[in-house]
Amino acid sequence: MPAAEIYVGVSTKLYLSYRESRAWIEAVAEIAREHRAVQSGRVTLFVAPSTPLLDSAVHTLRGSGVVVAAQDVSRFASGPYTGETGAPMLAEIGVAMVEIGHAERRALFSETAEVIRAKITAAHDAGLTPLLCVGETERSDPADAAGSCLEQLRDASRGPLVIAYEPVWAIGAAEPASADYVRATVAAIRRGLPDAQRGSPIIYGGSAGPGLLGQLRPDVDGVFLGRFAHDPENVRAVLDEAAVLLAL
Repeated sequence: MPAAEIYVGVSTKLYLSYRESRAWIEAVAEIAREHRAVQSGRVTLFVAPSTPLLDSAVHTLRGSGVVVAAQDVSRFASGPYTGETGAPMLAEIGVAMVEIGHAERRALFSETAEVIRAKITAAHDAGLTPLLCVGETERSDPADAAGSCLEQLRDASRGPLVIAYEPVWAIGAAEPASADYVRATVAAIRRGLPDAQRGSPIIYGGSAGPGLLGQLRPDVDGVFLGRFAHDPENVRAVLDEAAVLLAL
């Protein structure tokens, strides 16, 4: 996945139907193809639709500059694992990135550090960029929050990745965590990163929407948008913000 100055990501989770997802992907493709932020290469826009959409998303978004991500990946490359999707298959389709360790996967599907580590290894082996989600479960001071995130990072990976800092208490909330809190926490995370992860982009997710990117930059490398981005015009609005910040 190409390096960029700002990263903007969207996961549709399981909110959109197949037809709605197709329409959303087509709208995002149209926006990206004409948007100076994406076309300059200085902003990486990535989208993570539901698994049945991945193949068509790769075809629809080809040439647009948008990176296609999967919302999950199996820890197994292949074999008798009913319902699993292996990293080699995702790479073969044209997926470039995979989200791993989201708080919902940890809580609802009992994903342990061992499982998350195996998924990251599988992604690396297949040439995919892991997007590792980390975050504290309860609101605390930035130093403690960063300590919790760094523990998750140490447990999960010794290789390069993109880090999505998502305070669990802010996911799905009416408002994101405050900009001051996020900047301070991300700064503390950066200071504590092990050598193998130094320089990894850190983006913020957790009820993120239009208007937040400018409050977080330059301390944070981007945003992982929530339900606000299910309206494609809000994706455009955030890309507009990125263009202004980069003086494009």
